[in-house]
Amino acid sequence: MNRLLLVLAGLLAFVLFNAFYTVGEAQQVILTQFGKPVKEPVTEAGLKMKIPFIQEVNRIDKRVLPWDGSPSDMPTKDKLYISVDLFARWRIVEPLPYFLRLRDERSALSRLDDILGSETRNAVAKHELIEIVRTTKGRVPLKDPTLVEGAANSADTNNVVGSLVPIQKGRVLVEQEIYKAAAEKLKVFGVELLDIRFKRINYNASVEPKIYERMISERRQIAERFRSEGNGEAARIRGNMTRDLNRIQSEAYRQVEEIRGKGDAEATEIYAKAYNQSQAAADFYAFTRTLDAYQAVMTPDTSLILSTDSDIFRLLKGTAALPETYAAPPSGD
Repeated sequence: MNRLLLVLAGLLAFVLFNAFYTVGEAQQVILTQFGKPVKEPVTEAGLKMKIPFIQEVNRIDKRVLPWDGSPSDMPTKDKLYISVDLFARWRIVEPLPYFLRLRDERSALSRLDDILGSETRNAVAKHELIEIVRTTKGRVPLKDPTLVEGAANSADTNNVVGSLVPIQKGRVLVEQEIYKAAAEKLKVFGVELLDIRFKRINYNASVEPKIYERMISERRQIAERFRSEGNGEAARIRGNMTRDLNRIQSEAYRQVEEIRGKGDAEATEIYAKAYNQSQAAADFYAFTRTLDAYQAVMTPDTSLILSTDSDIFRLLKGTAALPETYAAPPSGD
């Protein structure tokens, strides 16, 4: 009798154990009977009852859940292949449609992969790369004053250093486009999409070398432009220097010639006054000038052909032909 009571008590405890279940604060429950949902979803926490052995408890999380997609390569509107890494936050707000269509979290994540990946690809394909990377429309970049001054002096107005390409939307609005399109498609699954964000945007590995080469080429073009401007400025400075030097030299030469002319005039005037004081002085001047002429035209290898009545030959014929005033003084003097 006691053994029978123990068996009945055990069976009753087992039945009661399967008749009650608990719902946590972060859970919601759907009861299924032979695989089909029965009653309304249980969303309040506490101790609940069900038909033992017939009804099954299916727990569904009602917390905010993460979704972290894998990086995916996709083209932009300007035909640049980029790798986009996206993440999102979602939660289950209607457990019954969620259970009927998806059943578990693995299926939900797979569906999120499909929908978010598709909408991201569509949004990226409709916008240029700068729209996906940039956010602030009125952003003013930091500029090197040297580069700004060089760009201002450049005749090429399209190649301005330190300027940013204008954007129409920006990354935030592109994210909102993806969010709105994906949220509408996820509603039918009982899923609420809370937020999405671009985690990382990078060039595709196959096009990175070409991008870097183009960036290097652009930097080289800018360097060549500055170099050519520098060479032009150097040529202008050298030209101004040469012009100023020639002007200074010409003015100095003019002043030198003026001074020399004044000096020669004064010397001539002094010579004239000195040699015109007497006939002897004039004859002495003629004699010294003749000797200077001899020294200028005659060398040891010089051969002269002179007539007997020439002024130069007059002194070569001997001292006897000289005037008496040129005779050597007495030895006692």
